[in-house]
Amino acid sequence: MPKQRKIPMRKCIACQESTEKRGLFRIVRSPEGEVFLDLTGKKNGRGAYLSKKTACVRKAKEKSLLSRHLGVPVPDSVFDDMFAYLEEHPDDAGEK
Repeated sequence: MPKQRKIPMRKCIACQESTEKRGLFRIVRSPEGEVFLDLTGKKNGRGAYLSKKTACVRKAKEKSLLSRHLGVPVPDSVFDDMFAYLEEHPDDAGEK
């Protein structure tokens, strides 16, 4: 019988729920200080996780949660990318 693979779990910084890593957005601050959305989950740098829910992305933007976690200002384009992803992949989002 093949060995069961461990599913990596991460916690959303907005709702504090632990979820499978692939059900979350990973936002990365690179060593150069650049902030971007990492859909591969493998880019180098400090990462923070957000649930793929519109409410969590909105809360993170309104309360500057990502800036606090990553220690640098987060450009609006990062949030725009997440909202665009949620619109393009409605079945991937947990809830609206």
